[in-house]
Amino acid sequence: MNEANFKILFVCMGNICRSPAAEAIFTKKLTERDILHKVKIDSAGTHNFHPNAPPDERSQKHAFKRGYDLSNLRARPVVEGDFEEFDLLLTMDWDNRALLEEMCPAPHRHKIRGLAEFLQTTQASVIPDPYYGGDQGFEHVLDLIEEASEGLMKFTLQKIKA
Repeated sequence: MNEANFKILFVCMGNICRSPAAEAIFTKKLTERDILHKVKIDSAGTHNFHPNAPPDERSQKHAFKRGYDLSNLRARPVVEGDFEEFDLLLTMDWDNRALLEEMCPAPHRHKIRGLAEFLQTTQASVIPDPYYGGDQGFEHVLDLIEEASEGLMKFTLQKIKA
């Protein structure tokens, strides 16, 4: 199969902490289930603060300790074509969501959701930005993304009929 039948874009502000972590975590989960070929995964930022930069070193360090490699990912901004291409655009927080909805053509706004909507047990409405915090913030973000990825996997499996 050349074309993935479901496409997900993870979105945060600068595309150097949360969204690349989500991309790597969900990619690994899809790979473990041998269904990565059925789903296209990417990440982007609402702001172009770090064009083509690798993920934040702290994000890479904490993710790597859990078996996720972010080193090949590069930051990019959300572009107009993303709204057409992706089936699901998952934002990390309310600011990201508001900016994305503002940028998004009306016919595609239904594709925008929050990643935290897929949390299984944790009560959180956002995946908080760890950028200005310490190590615990990065660990907390990874905990939330891993948990949300389980709910997202259930949703994705329904979409791809795997």
